[in-house]
Amino acid sequence: MNVLPVEKQIQIINGLIEGCSMRATARMVGVERNTVARTLLKIGERCAALLDTKIRRVPARRVQVDEI
Repeated sequence: MNVLPVEKQIQIINGLIEGCSMRATARMVGVERNTVARTLLKIGERCAALLDTKIRRVPARRVQVDEI
């Protein structure tokens, strides 16, 4: 099984955070677009799990959610 080095995963995440498209990020890092998509999906799942475990019982009268 091929495992993407952590350094490349960090480069992919940084590119996406900076607003680059998946194709542009793939070109900058030197990986396939599908690799960028899989990395994004994996990171998204881990972020969701972290938020689910850390954010509990927040009293809020109003919740504003952008870009759903």
